[in-house]
Amino acid sequence: MTQTFIDLAAPIKNSSFEPDPPAIEYFDHSQGAVNFGKRYGLQPSDFPNSKYCAVERITLGTHSGTHVDAPWHYGPLCEGKRSRTIDQMPLDWFFGDGVVLDFSDRPAGYGITEADVREALGKINYTLKPRDIVLIRTDNLKRYGNMPDNWQLQPGMTRESTIWIVKQGVRLVGIDAYSWDRPSKYMLEDFKRGMREKFFEAHFAGCEFEYCQIEKLYNLDAIPKRHGFTVVAFPVKVLNGSAGWARPVALIDEQ
Repeated sequence: MTQTFIDLAAPIKNSSFEPDPPAIEYFDHSQGAVNFGKRYGLQPSDFPNSKYCAVERITLGTHSGTHVDAPWHYGPLCEGKRSRTIDQMPLDWFFGDGVVLDFSDRPAGYGITEADVREALGKINYTLKPRDIVLIRTDNLKRYGNMPDNWQLQPGMTRESTIWIVKQGVRLVGIDAYSWDRPSKYMLEDFKRGMREKFFEAHFAGCEFEYCQIEKLYNLDAIPKRHGFTVVAFPVKVLNGSAGWARPVALIDEQ
């Protein structure tokens, strides 16, 4: 038996149109010889071919790029206790059986309901079990990744659908879009119409029930089956962090 590895992470890059974009400064091998030479009192010519190690300096938030949100991101309390940060989460939450639910036909601003989730599971003849990792496919980043307002062009989850999934024993979910919730412009429209409960309703569900969510996934359309594969999505251990960057992978067993 062999395994196929499918990379589910979006790259961190300078050309990102994220609301909080990363900034990467690149130092090539020639600059490395200059920089490290200054540190150690050497000249660039002291290094082989006047070259030394290439280095990058990155400025980014913990929610830039593909990342895992911890309960601390949603609010200070979860299930009546102090919310856990990303470094406190159990590692076994980030390794498990994957399930892809396809909502790529839903328009921007659509709120994915519990009924939608149940219907999607029925279409693939699957029943969620504890510790499954549920991945919501929207194709948002693939369709709109190079557009300045791409984070406003996705469907998103609702409070009821999030809570229903978590009540099945699921502890890690993910979406191939900028947010687990609907885009901010649609939530703000509802907020101004008096529907205050719609504002980041799915995020705030994490104050009631403990779970983690992966945002800005990529390549969910490349996974050849809707279940029967493994997801590995360990987050970087950021002390007291509300999130940690991750490089999730789908492992497909093949005969």
